Amino acid sequence: MTTLYIDADACPVKAEAERVATRLRLPMVLVCNGGLRPSANPLVSLVIVQEGPDMADRWIAEHCGPGDVVVTADIPLADRCLKAGAQVVQPNGEVLDMANIGPRLATRDLMSDLRAANPFLQGGGAGFSKADRARFLQALDRMMTAALRVPRG
Repeated sequence: MTTLYIDADACPVKAEAERVATRLRLPMVLVCNGGLRPSANPLVSLVIVQEGPDMADRWIAEHCGPGDVVVTADIPLADRCLKAGAQVVQPNGEVLDMANIGPRLATRDLMSDLRAANPFLQGGGAGFSKADRARFLQALDRMMTAALRVPRG
């Protein structure tokens, strides 16, 4: 069965994702290090992983597979999920796939190196907008509907 996995610690679109999962009657799993309240929705489960770096990422990557959809802004996690056969969408609605994940990883690594070399380098993307939220809803709806047609092994 198609499952929607949410990298939930800093995800700004949990409520939107829950609406889509509920409409399609598909399970949704929120994965975090804690601090989230469980949903009353019977389709939504909450997995709280141990404290530690990338523990939620590790859990998601180990459980997702073909036919599943993962919502994350974490590029290395997205790469692992794509390699596991899942589809990935970022909270801003950008769909990540095998064609664009390599350049995204390279850019992420380059920016990390630049920040390490110059601690005064300021960065950060634009704020999260209503347009981002709308793009996310459209992308997630398309992906979840398509995922329902993927044969599960």
